[in-house]
Amino acid sequence: MPTITTTAALTDFCAKIASAPFITVDTEFMRETTYWPKLCLIQAASEEHAGIIDPLSPDLDLKPFLDLLTDPAILKVFHACRQDVEIFNNLGAMPAPVFDTQVAAMAAGFGDQVAYDSLVRQVIKVDIDKGSRFTDWSRRPLSEQQLQYALGDVTHLARLYPKLVEKLKAQNRYEWVAAEMADLTDPKLYNTSPDDAWRRLRPRKPSLKYMAVFKEVAAWRERVAQERDQPRGRILKDEGVDEIATQLPTDAAAFDRLRSTPKGFGASKFGIELCDVIQTALAEPEKYAPKVDKAPPPVQVPASVVELLKVLLRVRCEDEGVAPKLIASVADLEKIALDDKANVPALEGWRRKVFGDDAIKLKKGELALVLNGTRVEVVELD
Repeated sequence: MPTITTTAALTDFCAKIASAPFITVDTEFMRETTYWPKLCLIQAASEEHAGIIDPLSPDLDLKPFLDLLTDPAILKVFHACRQDVEIFNNLGAMPAPVFDTQVAAMAAGFGDQVAYDSLVRQVIKVDIDKGSRFTDWSRRPLSEQQLQYALGDVTHLARLYPKLVEKLKAQNRYEWVAAEMADLTDPKLYNTSPDDAWRRLRPRKPSLKYMAVFKEVAAWRERVAQERDQPRGRILKDEGVDEIATQLPTDAAAFDRLRSTPKGFGASKFGIELCDVIQTALAEPEKYAPKVDKAPPPVQVPASVVELLKVLLRVRCEDEGVAPKLIASVADLEKIALDDKANVPALEGWRRKVFGDDAIKLKKGELALVLNGTRVEVVELD
């Protein structure tokens, strides 16, 4: 199977699919040893045309395809799109609009985070041969079997998507997933700014010096990982950011007493750089500490109420054929247990109709959960 390796060939292919109402997209990439994902293949298909694009080809400029990804007239269909969208966003082409069949499948009754091969099997009755699943996609040449496997990811999806949409519309649930799709292209999800790296972690102390060092160490690690194109954990483990912010080491000997850094780290290039970062943050902690809203005093969550809400959620989701994860998380249930007006998605829109209203009624004693044989049922109380 020929792959698209020149800009001219890519331009021709994009012209063929540009008038389609939707295209399906998938990528193959490597990132086990890098910070930035190494894009190895792009697969794309309409209902009539399909192709494999080789981004590693020296004779190829991806611009024609990236332009398609940002064309608002063409829906881009992915399965479990977060990493694919991240890659294209890094290339300066945030895909929009998008449709994620994994998210849609949760609303259509296929369970939490259904795998692509399982969804294909259930919807279009095709069994996918996963023999090429663990291919090193950076190698060239790729075999015919590997290319066929890669292309199947989008050709099957092009058949699956219309059937999934038809099912959602028959269930009056298509609008349920529309807002979810828009959220998938929120740039905040793919922010790699070093200054914001601390937000992905969990600082444990509110003190000024701790937060100043925590933020600056996280930013240093992110910058180094990006510059060296290495995973963050190879530069410094997550727990190392917290330990350094707690212990505040400022010399080689202090670093050597830490559990999260190897012996000799303090005298290494990384250690010397990090000493400077810490000393700078400690000199002016007010300048470097992020503004964090003070957390309210912890409130004891009534565990029994949360457990009842979990059962209610499971029952209502079984009744509706919706994945519980799409309705509410455990954290959401804990907030509902404490507050009838909690600011959580489960108490808004379609989720409130499916679960939220009943959750409040259960708390007020207006509903009961009754075991009928092997099935839990929800009973209205007078």
